[in-house]
Amino acid sequence: MEVKGIVLKATGGDAAQARPGLFDWLARLGLQDAVTPVPGRAGGSMQFALRCDAFSRWMPGFDTLDLARHLHRDGGGEGEALEREILAALLGAPVPFVFPSLDELVSHVRMRQDIVQAARKTALAFETEAAERPADCWAYCESAGFTLVPGHRLEDALVKATQPEATGRLYSFSCYRATEYVILLAIARELARCNPALLGTLEEDARQRAIRSGAFHDTFLYEYGAMDAPLPPRYCVPGDRLWFRNPDERSADVAGFEGSWVFYEGGGRFSNFWKRDAPFTFDSKCLEIYHWRHGVRDGAGGADATMDEAEVARLVQRSMQDPAEVARILSRMQRLRDGRGVYAEGGCIDTSREYPRHVRPGTADIALPPCPQRVAGA
Repeated sequence: MEVKGIVLKATGGDAAQARPGLFDWLARLGLQDAVTPVPGRAGGSMQFALRCDAFSRWMPGFDTLDLARHLHRDGGGEGEALEREILAALLGAPVPFVFPSLDELVSHVRMRQDIVQAARKTALAFETEAAERPADCWAYCESAGFTLVPGHRLEDALVKATQPEATGRLYSFSCYRATEYVILLAIARELARCNPALLGTLEEDARQRAIRSGAFHDTFLYEYGAMDAPLPPRYCVPGDRLWFRNPDERSADVAGFEGSWVFYEGGGRFSNFWKRDAPFTFDSKCLEIYHWRHGVRDGAGGADATMDEAEVARLVQRSMQDPAEVARILSRMQRLRDGRGVYAEGGCIDTSREYPRHVRPGTADIALPPCPQRVAGA
């Protein structure tokens, strides 16, 4: 597998015009000497990737989990360090990240930064049955889901639902839905900067229905990697949404424990919405999911099974005291996952990742699906 990096397409002009701006950006981050153009692009497009020596030092085998340490610079602050890590991970990608303009790449990096920063602040009350939102800015009905109350900004409402400092309380909803809110918050913030007309359309849509689950994925996200073309297991870009699958069939039947949706926060850390000050590492996430199989408790009188999370935490801590046991568990869990409905020899590592679509005027490709209320004239 070879490094593909970033492709700037020729949209409305020669992509070569973007080269000086890109290299000024790289120079500000101290990356200019680690990047080289890739020959052979046709039609005015240009491709850029990490040089072989930089790639082998910083992310050998497409392992980005230690990239931040290799890129550490004194000064510049946390925001610049995250920006540098994102751009370097994109330039060392095993698949091409294609952008129609340099401006769209700038927006892409900013959205990833916003996702990471919001994910670090997100905290939820874990409750698989409940669904709560701040009542002043969200309304609920069965058909439309949670909708934005008129007079409220989408960005503010999303912050209130996910960041307890805004309201003084935690709200209950699934980690999957929370990932949608974090992504939507990043998109809304970038649209406010570069495409306020699309933000207005998005907010009006949010007042009429929630775009959720599969529709959310199709509307707002790109997915890269697939079961027949899997990503390297330890390749993640800060801001990626990814899934750790529970490969144990019995415990995967417990509501809320089918797997775990997280964001890669950079620096080898993955989001933890239940204990945000204790983000997971790649290894600790795999250990937790492994021990779910030991925390299942059958429900009394035919009730659904539950998970003894205290027991899971105890077993994780015990395993971590035994390097041989950790190695045994990780050798199984850090395999690529099996296909849907299959529980065989696969681990918990997914083959793909997800990130936001383009947002700039003229190149944005967020197409909101038809809204039943509008179609009916409501």
